Amino acid sequence: MTTPPPFTRHDITFPSGDSTCAGWLYLPTGVTSPPVVILGHGLGAVREMRLDAFAERFAQAGIAAVAFTYRHFGDSGGHPRQLLSIKRQLADWDAAIAYVKARTDVDRTRIAVWGSSFGGGHAITVASRHPELRAAVAQCPFTDGLASALALGPAASLKVVPVVARDLAARGRGKPPVMVPIAAGPGSSALMNAPDALPGYQALQPPGTTFRNEVAARVIPTILTYRPGRAAKKITVPILFCVSDTDSVTPPAQTLRYARTAPKGEIKRYDAGHFDFYTGETFEELVRDQTEFLARQLHPATATSAP
Repeated sequence: MTTPPPFTRHDITFPSGDSTCAGWLYLPTGVTSPPVVILGHGLGAVREMRLDAFAERFAQAGIAAVAFTYRHFGDSGGHPRQLLSIKRQLADWDAAIAYVKARTDVDRTRIAVWGSSFGGGHAITVASRHPELRAAVAQCPFTDGLASALALGPAASLKVVPVVARDLAARGRGKPPVMVPIAAGPGSSALMNAPDALPGYQALQPPGTTFRNEVAARVIPTILTYRPGRAAKKITVPILFCVSDTDSVTPPAQTLRYARTAPKGEIKRYDAGHFDFYTGETFEELVRDQTEFLARQLHPATATSAP
């Protein structure tokens, strides 16, 4: 007799704003009305870039999972393509929570959010706005745009100014966006140019991925002023911060300062780089810690045998 899989994965879409988000729903096998965690990714990333690895492990622990891709990216809707809007992405999180609350096959009273990198910053913001949530996880979170810009370096930051100006002009004329790379080599004009940024993004891309290494440059001024870490002190639910001590993208010192203001915050620190969190031994350590935290907050039931 073959052993049934510990979960089933379903393709889903849900409405958000004027379009839709595409995602996956993981349902643990043999678990009635499981709690659920919603997963969102980082800068320009799509769910195929290892969100499935985390969602699968949570589902194996009896926690349903929804991993989604933001509008304007991947196989989600939205035009123009590759438009990174903080306001729209936060609306996508709200839409994902509303979608989960409308389902009848999960426990709508036991919901958590999980975000990584830029999505980790969103998870902080969302958790501060949704006190009905049971828990949140912020993995190598983006917490302060100014701190990240300083880590990028003033010379690299200045390089993107002309591109931003051209994109803003294109928007004013109703033209297609002018793009800037998300990740590129050191010294390049990009949102991230740390030595591990480009190989880190490339390592997360499975064959046939829908990821495009570019976004509309107009987002850069809003990234600089986005400081989701400030909302940590307003979060009333337990939140786990998973921090890279050698993070080249989201400076750990600033992240730790914000994390310590969360009334029910827990902090785990890892001697691994920002992009090491998704694979290998660091991933295994992270996902164990996160599963333990989520199980402690969401109280998933164990699977029951079929009659």
